[in-house]
Amino acid sequence: SAQNDIMGFTTEHTTQETSLEETFKSKISAQNMEEWMKIMTDRPHYVGTQKGKENAEWMLKQFKSWGYDAQIDTYHVLFPYPKTRVLELTAPTKYTAKLEAVPVEGDAYTQQGEALLPSYNAFSKDGDVEAELVYVNYGVPDDYKQLEKMGIDVKGKIVIAKYYGSWRGIKPKLAAEKGAIGCIIYSDPKDDGYVRGDVYPKGAFKNKTGVQRGSVMDMPLYPGDVLTPGYAATKDAKRLDRKEAPTITKIPVLPISYEDAQPLLEALEAQVAPSSWRGGLPITYHIGPGPAKVHLKLEFNWDLKPAYDVIAKLKGSTYPDEWVMRGNHHDAWVHGAA
Repeated sequence: SAQNDIMGFTTEHTTQETSLEETFKSKISAQNMEEWMKIMTDRPHYVGTQKGKENAEWMLKQFKSWGYDAQIDTYHVLFPYPKTRVLELTAPTKYTAKLEAVPVEGDAYTQQGEALLPSYNAFSKDGDVEAELVYVNYGVPDDYKQLEKMGIDVKGKIVIAKYYGSWRGIKPKLAAEKGAIGCIIYSDPKDDGYVRGDVYPKGAFKNKTGVQRGSVMDMPLYPGDVLTPGYAATKDAKRLDRKEAPTITKIPVLPISYEDAQPLLEALEAQVAPSSWRGGLPITYHIGPGPAKVHLKLEFNWDLKPAYDVIAKLKGSTYPDEWVMRGNHHDAWVHGAA
């Protein structure tokens, strides 16, 4: 009946569409999905890894077996791996951040040692800075307005911000615009930890050594390879000099766990943070600046790495000249299977 029509479809086309959807759903197998997930996630497969290439070749084979016209196109993108990561509290007390997730008993994925990519924010610039610390809540525009009202300036300081409240790349971008010389981002247990529920492996929330990895490139400016804005990163493409690439951050950025964040935040004094800024750690949240002083040193390997795009095409029978495009990444910071 007309009341069951899909919006934008006639009754006749609704029937056809519903029939197609049911046919499609009947072909989906949970067992296949589980098997494929295990194949794709058994080892880390970030950009440039052998496992990443193996996954692309496996997907190609799958698409071809389903009747798609499929191929792999290889591009060469700038993708930094971390070489040096140092974060230490130098005053008023000493603390060296561990920067390491503790392997979880019973989870073999967390026990693959050096195969695991260290926690970092890709497309942070290299840097070696030391300065007083300032807590900036989520590091979003409203937070800097609040700091201004309180008479707190982050110029020449290193800021520490919580994850959430915005996309992570906004935090170092804004901090640099406000004059900060370094940025630390951490997951607070109030947002992603024991305040929310049971932590991994008992629950889904971050345990004390868990760190959110991810890119901090200035994606609103342009997404994709930082050295080839607006065009494909082929082997012989013209590339920007890395120092001129505008989507690499202007200051060094490092993500840390709430275990590593606590001694830094605990060492802050001056004004107590507004109630809405307080997290779930068992401390009094102060803003600073100081007396906490931190040293942040980051250095990356800035090589070009191969990225394998699996392209699969199926020509339409009714509208062969029209395109419906669907895409996603198949790499992951560790074991993910997006």
